[in-house]
Amino acid sequence: MVRLGEVLRDNGHRVVFATTKDWSQRLKSLNFGVELMTEETDGVTGDSADANAESANDLLDNSTPLEKALKSMTILLKEFLPLIEKDEPSLKRIINAVKPDVIISDHVLTLPSIAGSGIPWIFSYSSNPLSMDFGYEDKRLPPSILGLSINSDKNLWEVYRQQLKDARKDDWIKYKDWLISNGCPLIPEELQFWSPSPFANIYMFPKELDYTDVRPLPKTFHRFDCMKRSGNEDTFELPDKLKNRSGKLIYLSLGSMGSADVVLMKRLIAILSKSEHKFIVSK
Repeated sequence: MVRLGEVLRDNGHRVVFATTKDWSQRLKSLNFGVELMTEETDGVTGDSADANAESANDLLDNSTPLEKALKSMTILLKEFLPLIEKDEPSLKRIINAVKPDVIISDHVLTLPSIAGSGIPWIFSYSSNPLSMDFGYEDKRLPPSILGLSINSDKNLWEVYRQQLKDARKDDWIKYKDWLISNGCPLIPEELQFWSPSPFANIYMFPKELDYTDVRPLPKTFHRFDCMKRSGNEDTFELPDKLKNRSGKLIYLSLGSMGSADVVLMKRLIAILSKSEHKFIVSK
């Protein structure tokens, strides 16, 4: 979102982030406008990236991928629904005060304050496009978050897909009722988390790794290879131990939540150390 904001800002647009206090200092330092969602985080000086990594720890155990996936289904709505219920009055206040021409939402749930604002809005997604099945499902692809290949056993796809939906059914009904009670004009499909924007939906993923050859997306969906924010003007010099090695230079990052899995990171590094190529690993 920061990179998207930079592009808009640098092209003469006014960009305002609705955020919590733990992100406000960073955003202000990048010359963005900031509207605080709530004052309840007064005194917080940390970074949301740390909180995101901590929240992933609940799923970093020795259970199977399916068990982890089912657990995540029960956690997602239970954690997010109380948060968006609390934030809705603040969002409505901010939208009324800022009067934006366009709203960009980077939330995995549909928000009545945005979908019902009467203002054109864009849904932004920053995860693997396979997991867009939480809002735009296509059965030509396997269910997401299980690590299934497009070439895996298709007979199991529907079994797993239904198990994932059943795991979130009770909380989804509460979510749907809340959306209706708040006058949301856009209700997600049965047991889905979000609805695509009728205006535009953007996501980032390298073209070579995308699934559009199997599942073409509607014209309202737009892909970007990446959304990396600009850095400072410092130059980076490779350490000699990398500079003098042969092979391609490869950068690996799993993001704040992925890299919180220390066992996984150690395993990846052990595998990469046997490669003919050289790596920089973000941890």
